[in-house]
Amino acid sequence: MEGLRHLWTLYKRDGNIDHRNKLWEHYVPLVKYHAQRIAAKLPAVVELDDLTSAGCFGLMEALSTFEPERGVKFETYSARRIRGAILDHLRSMDWAPRLVRSRAQMVNEVRERVAKRLGRPPTENEIAAGMRLSSREHKRVRSDSEPVRMVSLSRSRYTTDSDKQIREIDMLADKKQPSPISEIERRDLRDFLTRRLSRAERLVVMLYYVENMTMREIGLTLDLSESRVSQMHSSILARMRALLGKRWEDQLLATVA
Repeated sequence: MEGLRHLWTLYKRDGNIDHRNKLWEHYVPLVKYHAQRIAAKLPAVVELDDLTSAGCFGLMEALSTFEPERGVKFETYSARRIRGAILDHLRSMDWAPRLVRSRAQMVNEVRERVAKRLGRPPTENEIAAGMRLSSREHKRVRSDSEPVRMVSLSRSRYTTDSDKQIREIDMLADKKQPSPISEIERRDLRDFLTRRLSRAERLVVMLYYVENMTMREIGLTLDLSESRVSQMHSSILARMRALLGKRWEDQLLATVA
């Protein structure tokens, strides 16, 4: 203890970095202590190391401003600054604007008030009535009050039997790689369009889905009646549905586009 007091005296007298570093090494466990207590109340997505790093800035400030002659223990003095630095870091992570938080609070207050009056959990329509909003306006407010949650892609998702760490980024689908099933369906549709349709039927498909022409306009272009074009179109769709099922339209647009 005497050695620590002497170290404080030397540091405050000359501001020597070596003296400060020795004090740092002695007190840095305080940062981890406060970071662990705060982390225990937070979701697992918040990394303890991030809180500890933020708390170190608070410890550095406390070392620079502490005055031993005032008779206050450094542990007590530094606690506020360490915790404050950690909380500032957490607030910086909260990217949701104040409007989002105020709307979320408003929805919760109305929900609780209506639930007390009805004696049961209210429906969304009852909450909308309690807020004097239309159903459409209430949906917009509810959507605004539910900000998207941010997750670190480097966070561990689970561990395999071979002790391999699977991260969040490993679970994301690779949108750049084509789906084998989609490729097969597209190939089948391309074959259908080129081999199983007549020239007139292929023109109907191209003019209707690519050129966005009406049945009447297609009939005038191909010298066919509007009813004949409609019959041809219905026949083509029936055959495509039999080939591709419910996904025929998406595949058609992706193939002819």
